[in-house]
Amino acid sequence: MTKTNILKMKSTFSLIAIVFLSVFNSINAQDISDTSFGKGMINFVAKDSSFSLKFAPRFQMRSITSWDYVSDQYGSANHNLLIRRARLKFDGFAYSPKLKYKLQLGLSNRDIAGANDYNRNSPRYILDAVIMWNFAKDWELWAGQTKLPGNLDQLVSSGNMQFVERSLLNSRFNLGRDMGIQLHHKTKLGDTFLMREKVAISQGEGRNVTSGNEGGLQYTGRLEFLPMGEFKSKGEYFQSDLKREEQPKLMLAFTYNYNQDAVRTQNSAGSYMIRTDGSLYETDITSIFADAMFKYKGFSFMGEYVKRTAANPMAREANGISPTGDVVLIGDAINFQAGYLFINNYEVALRFTDVNHDDITYLLPTTEYTLGVNKFIVGHKLKVQSDLSYRTLDGNDDNISFRLGFDIHF
Repeated sequence: MTKTNILKMKSTFSLIAIVFLSVFNSINAQDISDTSFGKGMINFVAKDSSFSLKFAPRFQMRSITSWDYVSDQYGSANHNLLIRRARLKFDGFAYSPKLKYKLQLGLSNRDIAGANDYNRNSPRYILDAVIMWNFAKDWELWAGQTKLPGNLDQLVSSGNMQFVERSLLNSRFNLGRDMGIQLHHKTKLGDTFLMREKVAISQGEGRNVTSGNEGGLQYTGRLEFLPMGEFKSKGEYFQSDLKREEQPKLMLAFTYNYNQDAVRTQNSAGSYMIRTDGSLYETDITSIFADAMFKYKGFSFMGEYVKRTAANPMAREANGISPTGDVVLIGDAINFQAGYLFINNYEVALRFTDVNHDDITYLLPTTEYTLGVNKFIVGHKLKVQSDLSYRTLDGNDDNISFRLGFDIHF
């Protein structure tokens, strides 16, 4: 083990120790309110009501077995066990209930991976660090690092998913997290019809960038329409109909994203497009999303479509001629998934995803069919999930995989 790795491990353990010491010291100094499993391990308000804090750790365990199709047959199984996510989440209000905050730290390898020259080669612990100010009726101003108002599958928390993992559409084209400001507003268009508008201006290079803005800025706008009124408990942002909506509920939404002078292959994610002279290749990337969520009496449906284009997707050297080898991941995709939750809290779900990349990317069209079976013990807070997927490349057999997952969220 190198000296650098030892120092990083010490840094990680120090961070965890500081977090827990801070939380438990606060417990001794404050009034703790009643709570229960799934509503936060710690949930309290200061004696003078000047702030509140909810602390909710969570982690997800995964078992993955896959078979690749090679030479006209499926090969031997490949197995993988991992802690997919391990996170510490804090939220509440500061000074006034109109000023809320959220801080979320990631501890698993997948959470903190991505060290590079643009974040000082450091682990990316911070997922969310954002304040939300309700400065006027129906208006909120957000500032900090958090998810952009992008596609619905990404906006659903990783702890509230219907399948063990999100779809291929999301992994290839989501907007992810970024540093910037957002403005949220909602408008009533009748007794039940609700419209929500969200706009964001962000740095455009993803989370935990410390070296400053390398390209241009990123602009995002999202419109959400709820013609049948609001879902129970914000059910449009968690998958599966755990609340068993007594009346049909529907949300239709559209998102537009423009990343000016983007420097990464997947909009604000992927690799940096670095030229041999050390400079960064820049191009404008545009993403358009349309999605829908429907729930009624245990049945749920979610559908998504995305189209991504780039002004000049093939990265070139400073001479404007020689390709660097990097290509912006452009194309389009659809994802449909539906499930039915039985009275005993078992759920059966199906998902279909089709991804088509532009020819310039040299990636073949990918189609995936997934069958999922879930058992919700305490909703999404304590659950066991499994799914079986069959994937094709350009219509040919490619992979079969089976995943088993366990989630616990205090």
